[in-house]
Amino acid sequence: MANSKIRGLLSVETLKQMVEAEEIETVLTVFPDIYGRLIGKRIMGEYFVNDVLAHGVHACDYLLACDMEMDPVPGYQFTSWASGYGDFHMVPDLSTLRLASWLDKTAIVLCDLLNEEEDVPVEIAPRSILQRQVELAKSMGYTAMGASELELYVFADSYEEARRKNYHDLQPIGHYIEDYHIFQGTKEEFVIGNIRKHLDRSGIPVEFSKGEWGPGQQEINLRYTDFLEMCDRHILYKHLAKEIAWQNNVAITFMSKWDERYAGSSMHLHASLWNEAGQALFPGEEAFGPVQSSPLFRWFLGGWMAHIREVFAFYAPYPTSYKRYVAGSFAPTGIAWSYDNRTAGFRVLGHGSSLRLECRAPGADANPYLAFAVTLAAGLDGIRHQIEPPSMFEGDVYAAQDLPQVPSSLNESIRELEKSDWARQILGDAVIDHYLHFFRTEQRKFDEVVTSWERARYFERA
Repeated sequence: MANSKIRGLLSVETLKQMVEAEEIETVLTVFPDIYGRLIGKRIMGEYFVNDVLAHGVHACDYLLACDMEMDPVPGYQFTSWASGYGDFHMVPDLSTLRLASWLDKTAIVLCDLLNEEEDVPVEIAPRSILQRQVELAKSMGYTAMGASELELYVFADSYEEARRKNYHDLQPIGHYIEDYHIFQGTKEEFVIGNIRKHLDRSGIPVEFSKGEWGPGQQEINLRYTDFLEMCDRHILYKHLAKEIAWQNNVAITFMSKWDERYAGSSMHLHASLWNEAGQALFPGEEAFGPVQSSPLFRWFLGGWMAHIREVFAFYAPYPTSYKRYVAGSFAPTGIAWSYDNRTAGFRVLGHGSSLRLECRAPGADANPYLAFAVTLAAGLDGIRHQIEPPSMFEGDVYAAQDLPQVPSSLNESIRELEKSDWARQILGDAVIDHYLHFFRTEQRKFDEVVTSWERARYFERA
């Protein structure tokens, strides 16, 4: 994609001029961590252009080996107390330099992480994991293009009010299912409209927003692009949306299931392959179900379906993530593909150059770099080994009795990843061991806590 044509993206020369004119005072210099959060430093504009552009900056490597509370977690091979928790090198990727229009006089840039001593990419960094798969696709002659449909819930409570209430009895900003409702959407425009506006002003083109299948639930769709740029846009969207909600004294959540009574929030992942000349490679002359496709399309789908259980933890990384997979909820339970069928985990869409695959498994809480990386790895393996998908499913997948099922828990996903020789071969031992420890830690932290549900159920009557 020609980024220079996108409003809000900045060249280095433009940034220097804006810093000189005092139009930019701060450059957020950040990277995505293993949770998918933006971590980094607020750097003065003058220091950024005079020093950081040439030399980068440094940060503690525990940031890729801590939990959500920022506690260093023992057991990671990447870094530890024994190694002294040293630094890694943050190198700005200047193709991501853009305005942060929702903040005053601020720009933002995403960084690649390099090992401090060898000056090579940090192997277990989420952005590095995706970059390796993108380069592998490129070596095979393919550019992976895609999009993520990211859903969220908006609450009348502020973040501070939600915390004071211990996240109980929260009030969604709507009171009824608002799927495609314009009137209820208008009530939420003060925050959703602001998010759309500032995404667009900050170099992240938006297609639309719409009400979703829960009270206070919205979806904002970004323009499709190559996988790495899509993940950069996705992670900035999540960060920007939270800050705009905070500015407007409301809260939003990207939990994949914040309440068992309501619809979950997804990150439907769309994928297609193109060549360097900008030609779509999925359409072709062969009849495949109701579409005309190429063998590449079939094999990519076949590989993705064959490996999805092995990599499912990257789509659903937390114990709570699995509460989303409920029959009749528009979240997948059976592993099947169908044409334009929302009960299927793999939904084939479009014709001709718009022909693409949509996987409905990833939740809104997934780290997009990891989800897109394992998607591309699985699809390329399908092409490499010409893996054929099963026959197209017709009808209600939820009612089918003989289909393989998505994992029902994080423990089940961990076991699938543990026994996957293919994942180790493709992603590497260091990556698999690091993220297995991450997933096990999330499960252990959950298992150690007595929940309010347990107290309500057993306190008096057990």
